[in-house]
Amino acid sequence: MDDKKNIQQINIELSQETSEGEYSNFVVVTHSPAEFVMDFTKILPGVKKARVHSRIIMAPQHTKAFLTALKDNIIRFENEHGKIVSPDQDGFSDYPVKPSEDILPN
Repeated sequence: MDDKKNIQQINIELSQETSEGEYSNFVVVTHSPAEFVMDFTKILPGVKKARVHSRIIMAPQHTKAFLTALKDNIIRFENEHGKIVSPDQDGFSDYPVKPSEDILPN
């Protein structure tokens, strides 16, 4: 059997604005029984308030597929460029950044 017969192609369009991307160095992940919500922001030195730049909402199944794709890409990246040092192994653990529990965006 040819597995390629069952592959569906999807054309994905990328606008100029979206292609420029948005930098994020902090993400808050919350969930309900029906969905995962990821709020992407950037933490800047001396700024006590961070604005959410992008909110991604996914079904649990899509979130798990995203996690698998991310893991696969991290493995490929590390094979090509070397091990990624986690922040807690790199001195970032001294930089306590935590969202306020009482003001998480809904």
